[in-house]
Amino acid sequence: MTVYIDPPTWPGHGRMWSHLISDVSFAELHAFAQSIGCPATAFERDHYDVPSHRYGDAVAAGAVQVSSREVVGLLTRAGLRRPKGRAI
Repeated sequence: MTVYIDPPTWPGHGRMWSHLISDVSFAELHAFAQSIGCPATAFERDHYDVPSHRYGDAVAAGAVQVSSREVVGLLTRAGLRRPKGRAI
C-alpha cells in the first residue's frame, strides 16, 4: 500500500492543510485514512484534507512525502483525479 501526502501549504479555516491521496484506489486511501484517524468528512472528491498538526502522523504511518504538483500528476495518471465541477 502506498499513499502520498503533500506539504501542509494550503490555508483554510485558520490552519494549513495537506492532501492525502492514493495512486491505486479510493479503497486503499479510505483504509489508510481510517487507520490514522482521519474522519470520513475530510474526504473531498479524490483526497483527504489533513491538518498540519496531523502531517507527521500520516508520514509516520507510511505516507510518502511528495510535492503538491506530484499529487496532481499521481492522481491524473492513476485515473483517480476528480476536479471541482466535474460530475462524479
